[in-house]
Amino acid sequence: MTKQSQLKTINWGIIGPGNIANKFAQSLLGIKDAKLYAVASRSKEKANEFALKYNVTKVFDNYKDLAKDPNIDAVYIATPHNFHKAHTLLCLEHGKAVLCEKPFAMNAEDVDAMIAKAKEKNVLLMEALWTSFLPHYQFVLKKIANKRYGNVLKLEADFGFKSEHSKTSRVLNKSLGGGSLLDIGIYPIFAALSTLGKPNNIIANATFFDTGADATCNITFNYNNEVKAFLKSSFIEKTPNEAIFYCENGIIKINDGFHGPTTVSVIIDGKEEVIDFNYNTLGYDYEIQHFNQLLRENKTESDIMPFTFSKLLIKTLDGVRKEIGLDY
Repeated sequence: MTKQSQLKTINWGIIGPGNIANKFAQSLLGIKDAKLYAVASRSKEKANEFALKYNVTKVFDNYKDLAKDPNIDAVYIATPHNFHKAHTLLCLEHGKAVLCEKPFAMNAEDVDAMIAKAKEKNVLLMEALWTSFLPHYQFVLKKIANKRYGNVLKLEADFGFKSEHSKTSRVLNKSLGGGSLLDIGIYPIFAALSTLGKPNNIIANATFFDTGADATCNITFNYNNEVKAFLKSSFIEKTPNEAIFYCENGIIKINDGFHGPTTVSVIIDGKEEVIDFNYNTLGYDYEIQHFNQLLRENKTESDIMPFTFSKLLIKTLDGVRKEIGLDY
């Protein structure tokens, strides 16, 4: 048996103890046979604060030492988008399994390099697009795949809120991959790609902050037989945050906060049935448990979030950026 298949407890390290890492850490605490073992930050103060909050064993003020620690089995990368490639390659080089927060990287070229390194090292790598693993989204995927309500004719998906970030924030810093597209626009795009596949063509327009980061994106994916996906992201207005699939024989609506734990409505002939999945966690535990299982089985790629999909996703994001004239 391999070392990985014998693991009783999977020791996790986190690189970048920011907001998303806090949610990840809270979820990890509730998982049996997994431990938040280490955290690394360029700010020792932040790392120590994070470690105290989550009872982390080891604290590093640089990423290389964490990557080299022989006691760490998996690393969650939660640094700004533009660092994903470098930090992933660092961990893979040292044989660490990597769960890298979405977007996987800044462009398709970077993603290709990350995947190539994972294959070279024969180490598990996965994009942390948590929506994929949530029960309500898996439910919708199955209904659409088996055509329970016929073919999808149209998709409308949006994610928007009024951002209160300062102009110096990472979220509005274009050089760090800031802007609505990569932060939240990725979710409506994911909804389209995971249900309708690659579009025939993309039409998009955007508005921008004076930092150069995109404030809003309006995107249309055109498919065969006049099927369309209307997608939107915004940092300047609250939107319904829903994903609505208009099918031949009914409507499937993922309700407010569609990208996270929520409910699903099925509407047929005007009658609505709301399906509650009784979530009692933040939701990150589903992707963590999937990743842990892959690691225990000595797998190097996910069947739910495979490399082919991550490549399609980043290439599509690149295509949207080209349409709106956004260059990092």
